Amino acid sequence: MNAKKTGNIKGADVVSDKVGRQYHIGLTKGELAENIILVGDPARPNLVKHLFSEIYFETQVREFRTITGRIEDTDISIMSTGIGPSNIEISMVEIMQICKSPTIIRAGSCGGLQLYINIGDLVISTGSVRFEDTSLYFIPEGYPAVADWEVILALSEAARKENYTYHIGLSASGSGFYGAQGRDIPRLPVKNPNAINYLTQVKVLNFEMEASTLFNLAQIFGFRSGMVCSVFANRITSEFITNESKHDAEINCVKTAISGLKVLEQMDKVKKHQKVNYWSPAMKISNP
Repeated sequence: MNAKKTGNIKGADVVSDKVGRQYHIGLTKGELAENIILVGDPARPNLVKHLFSEIYFETQVREFRTITGRIEDTDISIMSTGIGPSNIEISMVEIMQICKSPTIIRAGSCGGLQLYINIGDLVISTGSVRFEDTSLYFIPEGYPAVADWEVILALSEAARKENYTYHIGLSASGSGFYGAQGRDIPRLPVKNPNAINYLTQVKVLNFEMEASTLFNLAQIFGFRSGMVCSVFANRITSEFITNESKHDAEINCVKTAISGLKVLEQMDKVKKHQKVNYWSPAMKISNP
């Protein structure tokens, strides 16, 4: 690739080719919808590929697999990012170069931190406790990592409509899967072995690896963002999801994100119709 440094911010140092194709995600303008669902596993977009009535574009560069198309009457992109906050940083920076004002929802997996959260349940995040430092290269430590409130409402409505069991509250985002999440690793000391007990006591619902970076960068860029996760493990009971249950849990999570985007689309129509900037529960979503 004949790469160059480009960007829409003065002094930007973003690498793309001569047509603006981003170096890591392999996309250029027009190949990504303004409604974006981020998943981790590159195999996950294919799990819901059958939901697209029309596919406009698909590609894969490294772990970044993207399908852009139409689901019912909404244009949506589903893009895998791999694992961890550094991959979210790459995705978000490069998405920013080619999208105008996207709504981004992460549909991922997580470990539950409360006894009442069961395997296969959904957790909709209101914000995240930062256990990673990728986002700290952009903001001070005290900067809150919060999801967009309209996205939270839309995801909760979507989960309700789908009749899924869901919980709403705080997440925690680690920089890794093992040490950062306080796992007991043979022959390898962990700096904070009591992380799970502490987070449970302060009522954090789940542990994952991407939310705080996603929320912070979206806030800075001016994008709406949110997260819904399927619970693959309960860190308190040490229960883990079975291979048979994993497939349905992944699909349910992505379907909730898709439905959430559709709810947001309806909310936006209401706001436009009433010429207001913010949606209110008093507005009827079904009657814009």
